[in-house]
Formats: sequence, structure tokens, C-alpha cells
Amino acid sequence: MVSVKRLFIALVTGLCVNAQATELSITLEIPSMNVAEYHNPYVAVWIMHSASREITNGTVWYQIDENAEGEKWLKDMRLWWRRTGRSLDVPIDGVTAATHKPGTYNIDLNHITGELKPGPNQLYIEAAREVGGRELLSVEFDWPVQQAQSLTVQGETELGDIVVTLQP
Repeated sequence: MVSVKRLFIALVTGLCVNAQATELSITLEIPSMNVAEYHNPYVAVWIMHSASREITNGTVWYQIDENAEGEKWLKDMRLWWRRTGRSLDVPIDGVTAATHKPGTYNIDLNHITGELKPGPNQLYIEAAREVGGRELLSVEFDWPVQQAQSLTVQGETELGDIVVTLQP
């Protein structure tokens, strides 16, 4: 027979796990381009709390090389660079990664959900290419999530379809 104390502990533990189970992910498309000289884009994904302006970095894709030459192009992601990038020491464990070729990518942002402040937040996706263009997209959402949501935004040049998925 299960004791009342064990049942209570199991119930409370289950509620705590469910209360923190909010999921945040992005599906990001990097479109193919028919250009003479193509370089994979640098991409930054970050979230800014609308009231406090506090920034939480989700991921930053750039050319990671031994002599850190790829870092000089990070400043081409202008808004990210001004808001947070220039004050960071890259590479950042769990945040930075190599650039990606054209295709569709799933980005799991669950590693940063514990850092997000309640209220309105703005998710930014910025891409820039060497010998190419620059594009900035954003999506507003409320945190914590009360109901499942799928928010979409469409890029025009450097980014394609972006889908932000929020699950309570």
C-alpha cells in the first residue's frame, strides 16, 4: 500500500516537472541562392524582454576557425552585435556553432527558457553573409506560454520560412 506521504511527494514532483515543461523551438530555413560567390550566412537568434530589454542568446552560427578570423564578420549582424554581441567572448559554450548551408534547420531553445522573464518578449533572427546581404526578422510572444502556439514569419532574402513553436 502506498503511503500518503509518498503519494503527496509524487504528486508535487509531477506538478513541478509539468510547470517547467514549456518548450521553445524554431524551424529556420536558409534559402538556396544562385549567386557567383556564396558564403554560408552567420545567424544569431536571441530573445529580448520588452520591458527590461534584457537579452538572452539562443544560438549564434559563425565561421569557427583556429585563428578566430571568422569572428570579424560577427559585427555584420548589426542589431545583435550592438545589443549583446560586442560584449561577449566567443565561442560561447552551448550557444555558438558553425555556419550552415542552405536547408531547413530545427533549433531547440529549451536550454534558455529558464532565463526568460515573464511578460512580452521579442525573438529576433538575424542573418548576414560575407559578400551578401543582411536580414532581420522578429516575432513577439508572451512568456510563460499559456497555450500551444505556432508563430510564423517569412524572410525575403537571407532567411526563408521561420516557424516559432511554443508549447506549455
